[in-house]
Amino acid sequence: MRRMIVWSAFVTVFAALAFAGSWSGTLIDANCYRQQKTAKSCAATSSTTAFALDVSGKVYKLDQAGNDKAAAALRNRADRAANPDAQATPMAATVTGTKEGSTLQVDTIQVQ
Repeated sequence: MRRMIVWSAFVTVFAALAFAGSWSGTLIDANCYRQQKTAKSCAATSSTTAFALDVSGKVYKLDQAGNDKAAAALRNRADRAANPDAQATPMAATVTGTKEGSTLQVDTIQVQ
């Protein structure tokens, strides 16, 4: 019985990984986007708490774990570390995870 449970868990983990995807785009402020309906003036800043990813005009919100990871990545960027008050500029990001509707369940995020 124990062997069957271990095998089932193993198959479940790899099945979940098979559905993982990767999206590259511009990291934006989700609250700004929701109000203005355009990503052009909604660059993410150090005070952003809700993030989204603009992938060629299609915008995906990040889940709460993704918001936390994006905020940490933004704080740790070299240009932000040198000057935290620097003007907001568009940031390219790559997100890996799964898509549920218009929300990305984030496993990892890399900010360039």
